[in-house]
Amino acid sequence: MPQRRRNHFGSVRKLPSGRYQARYWHAGAEHSAPVTYLTKADALAWLASVETDIHRGSWVDPAATQMTVAELARRWLEHDPSKRASSVSRDEVVLRLHVLPSLGTARIGEVTPPEVQKLVNGWAKAKAARTARRQYDVVRALFAYAVASDWLVRSPCRGIDLPRVEPLRRPVLTPDDVASIAGALDPIYRPMVWLGAVLGLRWGEVAGLTVGSFDLLRGTLNVSSQLGRDRQLGPPKSASGRRVLSLPKALTDMLAAHLAVAGLTGADAGRLVFTTGTGSPLDYAHWRLRVWLPAVEAAGFASASFHDLRRANATALVHDGVDVKTAQARLGHSDPRLTLAVYALATTEADRAAAERLGKRFFGST
Repeated sequence: MPQRRRNHFGSVRKLPSGRYQARYWHAGAEHSAPVTYLTKADALAWLASVETDIHRGSWVDPAATQMTVAELARRWLEHDPSKRASSVSRDEVVLRLHVLPSLGTARIGEVTPPEVQKLVNGWAKAKAARTARRQYDVVRALFAYAVASDWLVRSPCRGIDLPRVEPLRRPVLTPDDVASIAGALDPIYRPMVWLGAVLGLRWGEVAGLTVGSFDLLRGTLNVSSQLGRDRQLGPPKSASGRRVLSLPKALTDMLAAHLAVAGLTGADAGRLVFTTGTGSPLDYAHWRLRVWLPAVEAAGFASASFHDLRRANATALVHDGVDVKTAQARLGHSDPRLTLAVYALATTEADRAAAERLGKRFFGST
């Protein structure tokens, strides 16, 4: 019969072998010590340590630590129903190609910081620093989920040295630059450039526009969805991404002409404005390769991305004195600091104007 500890946590029993086994109930299940003990005192000491962990909130299910990293990855990918399909797909690729080949069969309780560091070091040698950091972010989130689920006490992602990322110098596109890029594009996609630069829309927001998104009589555009990398319409990046934007008249006229040429009317409210030649939703990778890259190369801006149009828009808003709150709302940012810190790039023109103002203040002339 088990020898129960009176008024204490758990129980200890002596096995036929003469060794002692410790057991306890917690979280609706019975748990046994991972080993047996030579003396009863050792078994009781282990139970006391478990009881302390429970009181401190640092208890983990001993069976869960035997879970493999591959199983943890499966559970992590499935646990958040609010996560965008494109984000889940991206994380799945990182895990399948860059993490699980090295750690997939390891027990989560056995993965150590040195093993994670070795993984990161391998990535840093073979890939760009930004790529290595993005892949590490997936591993860190994976083990943070294990800790939050009480399957690990501590994450092995601690004290990890990451490769240094040098700031990228993105091109600051002027209105003339935007016009050059638009002019090099196929006319059926030309308005996409102006929607990116004049309204600051993301590529997915532009590609996800339907005829019903526009109210050309009032000169407004309702951003209520975006096209994902899976070519499916979904909600904007955040709640702040849902917004109604006023259109300048020149852009309104351009869009009206585009819809007329495409034969789209108010009766086609649900149809996408920009599609492939066969009327299918655009695929970002294909569009970038076949449409965007040849155009920017022809225009002399081979390093420019579609997102640089959005940066040009934000920089223009700040440079032209548009208040931060309005700029934030038009860009669909949830935090005004993002509007300023990420997109409001300093321009040569603005820098020269600042120098002239300072010269006038301190020297009375420029």
